[in-house]
Amino acid sequence: MTVDKVKAFKFLRQALTTAPLLLMPDFKPPFKLYIDASRDGLGAALQQVQILNDKPVKGPICFISRQIKPTESRYGASQMECLFLVWTLEKLNYFLEGCVFEVITDCTTVKSLLNMKTPNSHMLRWQIAIQEYRGNMTIVHKDGNIHKNADGLS
Repeated sequence: MTVDKVKAFKFLRQALTTAPLLLMPDFKPPFKLYIDASRDGLGAALQQVQILNDKPVKGPICFISRQIKPTESRYGASQMECLFLVWTLEKLNYFLEGCVFEVITDCTTVKSLLNMKTPNSHMLRWQIAIQEYRGNMTIVHKDGNIHKNADGLS
């Protein structure tokens, strides 16, 4: 085995055998909420940058996921991502209510959910459901290859 292969193996072994250290939430700095939906499930990672020992540390606060329900399996990809944003905000309300946070998604429809002029009935209900977060929430679209932390949960 080459030195690079040994290094890669040790890195992989370390990553697979140690659990990520969850941070206690600090409600002053902004949160980052990474969301992703797939045909099988929904996944999200809530993260935050905190100052620990005078150094900025980016770490997870919590991870959540669930399977898609049979009725939801008929939704398109855009509807699935919007549904998941609403579900995630409901589940993480304790962390996010009244706090500034950024939602990172790989779906452009989620970014435009708040500003849709003629949404269908599902989207309209979801628009109403997330109105309370409107002033504190920013939705950012990033390519799915960039944020993989929620990808593995969905």
